[in-house]
Amino acid sequence: MGYLTLAGAIAAEVAATTVMKYSDGFTRLWPSLLTVVGYVVSFFLLARTLQTVGIGTAYAIWAGTGTAAIALIGLALFGETLTLTQVVGILLIVVGVVVLNLGGAH
Repeated sequence: MGYLTLAGAIAAEVAATTVMKYSDGFTRLWPSLLTVVGYVVSFFLLARTLQTVGIGTAYAIWAGTGTAAIALIGLALFGETLTLTQVVGILLIVVGVVVLNLGGAH
């Protein structure tokens, strides 16, 4: 169940970060409110996740997956570009998360 709540936390964080782009620096009300709600939901679900998943593993998955997803969303929705260096950085994040998970719980 911990990884299911973690997936929800990631989805809420990615949604909040995406809608933050539409808030225009928190000058538009509804996107700004949705950003705040998304982060509150994300942190709530992340806190619930920490009841069953180790903090290092959960945070690495949350942050790494969110970072990679936002980079791809920026590419797809906002016409942003990814340099080879940025792609390598994202791949290193993914590899780091995998290595942390292979390390197992202590």
